[in-house]
Amino acid sequence: MIKAIFFCAFDIKEGPKVLHQVPADSIVPSSTSTQIPLFHFPSLSKYIIPRPEFCSRLITFCTPTHRILSYPVCLPSPSYPRNAYTFSIALVLDVLTPFASYATVTLKLASLLRTLEEQSRFLSRDTSTPNSGKIYALCEILLEDLNNYCESMIPIDDSNTLNIKLFPTYPPPPPLCPYHVPLSTVRLNSLTDPNWDLTMLGVLPHIDGINSVKQISLLADADYKLVRKAIEHLLYYGCLLLLDIFSFSAIYAPTAELASFVEDMEMQAECARYVALPVEGHAEGSKRHVIDGSQLVELYLSLKQGQNVKAFYIEHAEKMEKVDVRRFITFGVVKGFLYRVHKYAIATSQTSRRKRDPKTRVKQKKASSIAVETGTDEVDSDLVELERFLDGTHCFDEICTELMINEQELMVRLKAIGDVQIICR
Repeated sequence: MIKAIFFCAFDIKEGPKVLHQVPADSIVPSSTSTQIPLFHFPSLSKYIIPRPEFCSRLITFCTPTHRILSYPVCLPSPSYPRNAYTFSIALVLDVLTPFASYATVTLKLASLLRTLEEQSRFLSRDTSTPNSGKIYALCEILLEDLNNYCESMIPIDDSNTLNIKLFPTYPPPPPLCPYHVPLSTVRLNSLTDPNWDLTMLGVLPHIDGINSVKQISLLADADYKLVRKAIEHLLYYGCLLLLDIFSFSAIYAPTAELASFVEDMEMQAECARYVALPVEGHAEGSKRHVIDGSQLVELYLSLKQGQNVKAFYIEHAEKMEKVDVRRFITFGVVKGFLYRVHKYAIATSQTSRRKRDPKTRVKQKKASSIAVETGTDEVDSDLVELERFLDGTHCFDEICTELMINEQELMVRLKAIGDVQIICR
């Protein structure tokens, strides 16, 4: 939020001088005012109206409580006193306010005022008293519009109009990996436009909460780097969430946040609507089973370390009969009361360095399900490629995605390598 906007210029007698300020007395109070200014202007005026060498660039500095964004402009011309006219338009923000979008506003304001001055001496010929006239009205409307509507359109004269919009600044998106699964939080189809990037249009139909980023790039027949950039763009604007690859061999466990789900009846009802399977004989989504919230609480509490989704589903098959198990897990992860227990493989130094003799290669060939009709060298190259992931920093999802295999096949290869420890955390 903008605390104040002010316009100042260099006076040949008084030096840097505030001519217009909104709100009134916020920068330089009048002699009759009891208001405390936002900062002490005389001590900072040399930064707001600096030497010519520092003009035509954004200057930002802070006081203990506020941040000042200024863009001083110096226009040399023999028609001005001292052969130059120096002015600055400045915004005052709270010191903790992100200022990237406001910096753009300051630059655009300074550019417009410079153009107006060069065209018609709009600033230097302004004879209105302080806090009155067109420049003051411009600052006043701008402050009110940007704070209330984040945009402003102000006609200056017959040929100039100021159009400014504050674009929100979001934090950087989380790191995106090939094994992440994007889940849309908005109706992406309603946002699309025929003029959108072709890669983006090709990616959107495959974002369904099931396909990983790597799978999406293959399904869309697009370069992975371009697909990743498109998904990062959607992540930046909050259109997506990132999930793990769902599989029945995965392990999930509840967090302390599950207590909020137990107490929140509205969240339980929301969960019941999301995870319920459609009734047989009806069109998909037209009618779904009714699930009790207490039943869902009991099921979530039954998830635990050391038990994968398959074992959980078999144990609670009767209660899960009307529940979509994938949506059941997804809801808990999105709401934050479930977390994924990842598996990591660590090979001993002896295993990773030893040379495999021909007899060992034959055993590995027989143990590997992919080596039925391949040569020993190919099997060995697959295992060598796998060994670079066995340092305990790569989860099974990452390994399977990079090698384009499933977890069952990964376990066969790990057994073929030898002494490998599996850690769940």
